[in-house]
Amino acid sequence: MVVPTPKTEQLQQKLCNAQKLGSGRRPSLAIGHCIYLWLTIARDSNVVLRVLGDREEICLLAFPLFLKTFRSLCVGLGLLLICGVGLMPKAMAEKYASIVVDIETGEVLHARHADALRYPASLTKAMTLYMLFDALKSGEVQATELFPVSRFAAAQAPSSLRLEAGDTISVRDAILALITKSANDVSVVVAERLGGSERAFAALMTAKAREMGMTQTTFRNASGLPNARQLSTARDMAILAERLLEDHAEYYGYFATTDFSWGDANYENHNRLIGNVLGVDGIKTGYTRASGFNLMASAKRNGRRIVTIMFGGSTSRSRDEHVAELIEAAYASLAQDQPVPEDSEAPVQTAFNQIRVPVGPNEAAAPMLNGQIFQPGSGAGLAQGDEGSTGP
Repeated sequence: MVVPTPKTEQLQQKLCNAQKLGSGRRPSLAIGHCIYLWLTIARDSNVVLRVLGDREEICLLAFPLFLKTFRSLCVGLGLLLICGVGLMPKAMAEKYASIVVDIETGEVLHARHADALRYPASLTKAMTLYMLFDALKSGEVQATELFPVSRFAAAQAPSSLRLEAGDTISVRDAILALITKSANDVSVVVAERLGGSERAFAALMTAKAREMGMTQTTFRNASGLPNARQLSTARDMAILAERLLEDHAEYYGYFATTDFSWGDANYENHNRLIGNVLGVDGIKTGYTRASGFNLMASAKRNGRRIVTIMFGGSTSRSRDEHVAELIEAAYASLAQDQPVPEDSEAPVQTAFNQIRVPVGPNEAAAPMLNGQIFQPGSGAGLAQGDEGSTGP
């Protein structure tokens, strides 16, 4: 005969409560009791045997209860996951968006998902540069100044110049590194010089964006490296491009730079449309796996300047081809004087009618490295700040 002890009586009561809860309408409440019993079995089987007298009996009783409560827990977690997905920013579910604007008139020539939230990736650096140009124009920063590199800046993920803590970089080199190499470490160097810290600088960037009318844009860093709360829209990025052209025309020529040398390395501008599409003279590309391949491009023909924004290309090549098509359609539309109504995404008989959304625009962007689709497990990596040092 088993002599009851306080411990065995406590276990008997726990088992009884668990069985009642598990057989009722609230099986999820039994999970604590089940876990307690199973842990007790694992820790001290003798105690459980004293409660029920047989190991097989405790297993037969507890295991179905465990399965029932585990199923309830899985259902709960599933509902939580579904709700969580529903609350995710739409930028996580969709990538593609585009807009084309006539800078002279401010007229929107084409728009598709132009106000939908998207991840800006390295288009963020266009705002970082705007802030730097502001500081140069105001005299806050001197053109001859050397910016110090902190340990935090040097630790930024590629794409980068691989700066080391204690290094310095000139203002001119910082500008060119951001435009061509899209260097994340240089972004932080600029942010720390102008804002004291990257976090404080991001707040200044957001405030400037609001001042410009970029009402849907929030910056959390100066580089565009992945951050779920760093969001913008195609329309907002078009506003930024326009303000760069209007407010800092004297610095805009930097965006036409095709290559930049630092140390023993030479970096080509990722904006392949420069020199390949008539009139294109800037301004910025971007890439992260969450955003896809983005491009902010500006072109001028016959005295007419346009800005084209695209988010969410599946490859840099398909993005470039699509933006080139948008630019050609824009100038054809200007010649026909038939812009697409700003608030309409319905088909309109203009030059834009022949342009289709790229195939699979919302699929995960295919990582590119050295002009080839990157295969995981190859031992190589892809820089998320942009297309990488030698993207296609």
